[in-house]
Amino acid sequence: MAVDTFIFDCDGTILNTLPDLAALTNGALREMGFPERSVEEIETFIGHGARRLIEQAVPAGCTPEEMEKTLTRWQELYPEYGFTYTKAYEGIPETLAELKTAGAKLAVLSNKFDAATRSVCENYFPNVFDAVHGERPGIPRKPDPRGLLMTIDELGSTTDSTVYIGDSPVDAEVGRNAGCGTVCVDWGFNPLGNLEAARPDRIISAPDQLLALL
Repeated sequence: MAVDTFIFDCDGTILNTLPDLAALTNGALREMGFPERSVEEIETFIGHGARRLIEQAVPAGCTPEEMEKTLTRWQELYPEYGFTYTKAYEGIPETLAELKTAGAKLAVLSNKFDAATRSVCENYFPNVFDAVHGERPGIPRKPDPRGLLMTIDELGSTTDSTVYIGDSPVDAEVGRNAGCGTVCVDWGFNPLGNLEAARPDRIISAPDQLLALL
């Protein structure tokens, strides 16, 4: 694999957002009168967008109307909770800087809703990425490849020269669906066994291993 375009997932890949997502999710659950979830449980809910997270977080027997109200409140509370405890994973800022210096095209494509994806990336990685997209009309959730293909086209790149990097099986799947290279990172929200079962082209354990793909 030799590429010049690196497109990243967000949560669990470049940023550890789990502490803030756990606090936000439990805040929404509390306001609805529902029991809270452990951080470990919430970690397993991340990766398929806010709706799927809330669908799993609400208790069994929750009505569709209650689920929708919880999701709406979660979205309303997001700016309040923000990303106080979010941190870039060790080595990510340095690796992104080296890739950018080498002339690589860099982007983010996340299942996090679009406004939140843009906000958190601008805060932690100002002027680093050439494109940043989250879920919104026209960009369906991964593993649908349309958002990834759109981003590749926006960057003026091709699938043959692109690698998609994420921390979950759905990230390996979207890369395959788009026809580009796939890399999973082992420091995110999914156990190694799940990543191995997803059969990405590579699994890496340190960000600077991406430099070998240039």
